[in-house]
Amino acid sequence: MGFKCGIVGLPNVGKSTLFNALTETAAAQAANYPFCTIEPNVGEVAVPDPRLDKLAEVGKSQQIIPTRLTFVDIAGLVKGASKGEGLGNQFLATIREVDAIAHVVRCFEDGDITHVEGRVAPLADIDTIETELMLADLDSLEKRVDNLTKKAKGGDKDSKEQLDLVTRALTLLRDGKPARFLERKPEEERAFRMLGLLTSKPVLYVCNVEEGSAADGNKFSEQVMARAKEEGAVAVVISAKIESEIATLSREERTDFLDTLGLHEAGLDRLIRAGYELLHLITYFTVGPKEARAWTITKGTKAPQAAAVIHTDFEKGFIRAETIAYDDYTKLGGEAGARDGGKLRLEGKEYVVADGDVMHFRFNT
Repeated sequence: MGFKCGIVGLPNVGKSTLFNALTETAAAQAANYPFCTIEPNVGEVAVPDPRLDKLAEVGKSQQIIPTRLTFVDIAGLVKGASKGEGLGNQFLATIREVDAIAHVVRCFEDGDITHVEGRVAPLADIDTIETELMLADLDSLEKRVDNLTKKAKGGDKDSKEQLDLVTRALTLLRDGKPARFLERKPEEERAFRMLGLLTSKPVLYVCNVEEGSAADGNKFSEQVMARAKEEGAVAVVISAKIESEIATLSREERTDFLDTLGLHEAGLDRLIRAGYELLHLITYFTVGPKEARAWTITKGTKAPQAAAVIHTDFEKGFIRAETIAYDDYTKLGGEAGARDGGKLRLEGKEYVVADGDVMHFRFNT
């Protein structure tokens, strides 16, 4: 289970260039005119995790299989998208299908690349996109009120609870605030997700800066960072231009190239970590002579549900999970060393999996 992240933004902010770099493909046409991306492009990327290489080395694994993330490049939205302007609602529908939104914001000046609004104003760009998504949500919720009200008056308990949630969300949206800010109880979370609201998605702001600002950002990215902090959102600074150059280099060449730019890692790595943070994801591993493999789960997942990510039968017949912390596995030379050192634990159904756990599941067939 990775996560599916939709890349959105105004036209010509660098979405497709970033997508191409992330997926190391030319699947999305990066051109200097609006709506060059007519169909949503989907690409998968391997999650770089140096721990996996180390585990494979210690476990003498023949193959390394990283966990993967899915990115969806969605064509540029413009003012009026919620009413069908530009390419309109077909892209709003695509956004509904993703787990999170990577909102690419133009934080660079370039006279050769047209800005759809005629100026570089990152916060105004964010507001334009957010407004269109909120208008689409308002329209969606308002259409449901009459039907829910009739059912609630008829004594339908579920409709009454849903109407309360819808009413509260409408109040928030009419006040110009996205649905993700709605205060709700844990027991309301499932019903809230079922509303399918565009502005309920967690947001990751991607500040696309010029090459010279890739290390430290610039005055535009600082504005976005401040906005993200206010919202409790996540933001990263990336130069899509640099990422597109990195995508063509070998692993060794990348390190040298990044060093010359004063960067410690590729923007992809920062973006993935930010995405993990945003969606509260962690990684556990399975290691054997055939393969060392990474698996993505949500923080707080218990052992049987973590096992189900590999195969549903593992959850149904779960007996126990032989578990070794990553540090213990690597320091003690693998499973045998960890077992001899008393670091291999037998965990039951209530065990909450920790990031970096190396696990072997026992189950009944």
